[in-house]
Amino acid sequence: MNIHHLELFYHVAKCRGVSAAARQMPYGIQQPAISAQILQLEDFLGKTLFHRRPFALTSEGETLFTFIEPFFAKLPGMAERLRGGADNSLRISCPEIVQRDYLPALIGAVRNRVPDFHFTLESGRIEEIETHLRSGRIDLGLATSAGSKDNGIHGHELLKMPLVLLVPEIGGPATAAEILDLDRIDLPLVTLPHGEPTVVAFQQELQRRKIEWFPQLELASLDLVARFVAAGYGAGLVLDIPGAPRPPGLRVLPLEGFPEIRFYALTHGNRSPMVELFIAEAERVIAGLG
Repeated sequence: MNIHHLELFYHVAKCRGVSAAARQMPYGIQQPAISAQILQLEDFLGKTLFHRRPFALTSEGETLFTFIEPFFAKLPGMAERLRGGADNSLRISCPEIVQRDYLPALIGAVRNRVPDFHFTLESGRIEEIETHLRSGRIDLGLATSAGSKDNGIHGHELLKMPLVLLVPEIGGPATAAEILDLDRIDLPLVTLPHGEPTVVAFQQELQRRKIEWFPQLELASLDLVARFVAAGYGAGLVLDIPGAPRPPGLRVLPLEGFPEIRFYALTHGNRSPMVELFIAEAERVIAGLG
């Protein structure tokens, strides 16, 4: 049997489906490629290994998975053993803003403590990070979040950041109240995508105050929000991030009474010593940004 086909079958059986396996595989492979190679394995065996809709292993699939599961499940442990008994690696996922502003300093701090530390990194929004943590695809997520939920994800709070508005320095409002006290707000609101914690928290507070002001432009990053505000497209909702430079040509308006957004280290299940060390260094680095 083709060993790669067996590996793909292992992930399909573990993830309970081809599409879930494509999302959670530890390396990139498209769903059609997985399906095609699983079909080749079934053709070679002359047996159907699982039912597609709904997913369920056949008796032959159960037999094969029981046989191969110990080998593929124990591979990470063998890698740890070959490294000398300590796994000094992490699989990390975080949004672009964390990669740019915080991650280089965090990685440097961890490498000062563990010189042979190595890591993999992928971009992800909070929903993707939580999915990948539950599937075991990553060890650690770094993101703004609503915190711990009843979904197995644990949030270790690292930082609180206030919400602020960005407006042009010349000709823009002097305070947030000048905008929020209007009977009808015509100024376009520029934000991150609607599901982001910053936008959700801001809209919930507006609703509590019975104020209607909805995003007109939803952009992929806080940098883009600032650039569009500087170009005159409206007022931008951003986070007041410690240590981050203030954008030139823009005025920062504090939002008094609005909730702070919390930045978390997100994990699932028991934390490894490497995760614990990374979180400790993250706390130390972030404390130095104030």
